Amino acid sequence: EVQLVESGGGLVQAGGSLRLSCAASGFFFSHYAIGWFRQVPGKEREGVSCINSPDGETYYTDAVKGRFTISIDRAKKTVYLEMSNLKPEDTATYYCAFTTLTVAVENPNEDLFGVWAQGTQVTVSS
Repeated sequence: EVQLVESGGGLVQAGGSLRLSCAASGFFFSHYAIGWFRQVPGKEREGVSCINSPDGETYYTDAVKGRFTISIDRAKKTVYLEMSNLKPEDTATYYCAFTTLTVAVENPNEDLFGVWAQGTQVTVSS
């Protein structure tokens, strides 16, 4: 059974940086994708970034391009989301999610991801 454990998040001032981690376990697939999504109350969940294994292809939503960097440590089955130059509008609950569909990286849709982490809060103060 695939399991995801998130860490990171917290409170930061605008312009600051945070790193989120998503550690996956319970599988031996070499082909998979892990995505980051975020949600604020009253709004739909938004796909923020995604990376697949083993190719390492990446996706970023326009709002975070140039500020967020996604990476993967395949040996640890851990995906990182480095967030820099954070803005108040980045405030949300961030979730990582797992899929065996590596093509999900082309345009991550939450319906393609079957396993979700518990979520971590990111708050950016102005």
